[in-house]
Amino acid sequence: MVLGELGTALAGALKKLGEHTVVDEEIMEACLKEVTRALLQADVNVQYVKNIVKRVNINELAAGLNARKLLEKAVFTELVNMLEGEGAQNAQNEGVTTKREKYAPKKGVPNVVMFVGLQGCGKTTTCTKYAHHYQKKGFKPALVCADTFRAGAFDQLKQNATKARIPFYGSYTETDPAKIASDGVERFKAEKNDLIIVDTSGRHKQESALFEEMRAVAEAVNPDMTIFVMDSSIGQAASDQAAAFKNTVDVGSVVVTKLDGHAKGGGAISAVAATRAPIVFIGTGEHIDEFEAFDAKPFVSRLLGLGDWTGFIDKIADVIPADQQPELLDKLAQGQFTMRILYEQFANIQKMGPMSAVMSMIPGFGNDVMPKGQEKQSQAKIKRMMCMMDSMTDEELDTTSLKLLQDPKRMERIGRGAGRSPMDVVELIEEYKRLAKMMGKMKGLKAPKKGGYGQSQALNQNLAQMAQAIPPGMLKQMGGMGALQGMMKQLEGKDMGEMEKMMGKMMGGGGRR
Repeated sequence: MVLGELGTALAGALKKLGEHTVVDEEIMEACLKEVTRALLQADVNVQYVKNIVKRVNINELAAGLNARKLLEKAVFTELVNMLEGEGAQNAQNEGVTTKREKYAPKKGVPNVVMFVGLQGCGKTTTCTKYAHHYQKKGFKPALVCADTFRAGAFDQLKQNATKARIPFYGSYTETDPAKIASDGVERFKAEKNDLIIVDTSGRHKQESALFEEMRAVAEAVNPDMTIFVMDSSIGQAASDQAAAFKNTVDVGSVVVTKLDGHAKGGGAISAVAATRAPIVFIGTGEHIDEFEAFDAKPFVSRLLGLGDWTGFIDKIADVIPADQQPELLDKLAQGQFTMRILYEQFANIQKMGPMSAVMSMIPGFGNDVMPKGQEKQSQAKIKRMMCMMDSMTDEELDTTSLKLLQDPKRMERIGRGAGRSPMDVVELIEEYKRLAKMMGKMKGLKAPKKGGYGQSQALNQNLAQMAQAIPPGMLKQMGGMGALQGMMKQLEGKDMGEMEKMMGKMMGGGGRR
């Protein structure tokens, strides 16, 4: 991902400051040049880059204060201002429409969302990703194809929807997109779907026919939200495109696509943010799970290698049923780590999406922790091991006895059933032994009681156990105990029972089918 390269460059430039015992003007200027170069290469607006440099007081840094922290804060603040639409408050004072709040559909009532954008921006794929995202949150989404301009549009939507197991509606014979949209919305309202997504036509350029059609569809379905989908490859020119669509229909949100391969991604995001229509999601790849909710502060935090613990925990929470967490934690607390739990953990890892994106949420890991080739190898290894566990009996899945698992006849049968060699089964058992040893260190984990000294004592004990369970190299890369304490700080204000839930989430809790 090109923005990942920006993050790596920024984090690298900031890290170099920490390598110097004394930071003088020369070192500071060299670091600022690296930061400037990285931002300009990502097509970030020159004025924003100037603002970042302007707000860094070199004299103050040379006075012996923490140079890295001050520069980090300056870069962080300016990037957030840029992505949130700098000057929104000033615009409000001048009577200009300010940035809207992000739209969130409500469960149990029909939410109609219309997608608009130029042809080739990835609109149809984004509709499916959007539906899939909310499907995982318990919504009942449905897709309506109101694109009658592009040949094969309905076939593409039908294929995507079938793969994601989402109901869809469209027509091969009807030519009026407004009628198709209206009929589809009415049908899914009657079927009690609470998120109805309407995919509209695009064109190869902005033209009156496209805008007139969008108005007609909008009048027919009266959407609760209109989302503009924009290809990141056009860079800073995105601002004019977003404004043109916004003047035609009531665009309330933006999705920026194709951020996995375009150097102009930084310019596109900053340009759209400047229109003060909030960016709600970004597309980071072709697959259905390569789709991320966009929030400026966590996004910038991850770019700078500072991580996003809250996002990490939420990501895990999305894939693990809450009712399975207490039972799992009880088993782990008693040292009962089984092949079934390992299978469930692997299943949850797969549901979380690309591991490189997940790992970048952990402070210290940065954006280049897992190269693309290595990520594919890891995913293939997980699938191979899950296939071998599918070949196991219930007794083998639920035992904690290594003697039973290492029985030669059982190993041969497991391998044969999965089409793997005995050496592959040995690899699986070694992985199980390694994780069982790590989980064993979590034995005795206690849920903190609400309030008072007991809560603090239990929290410190749990933090110590977490630190012990994490491999030393990984803990060091995360930033040591300070990183774990920072994680808990981000959870301040929540019930301390979150600690117990979080531990359950981090250790697994899906379901074997």
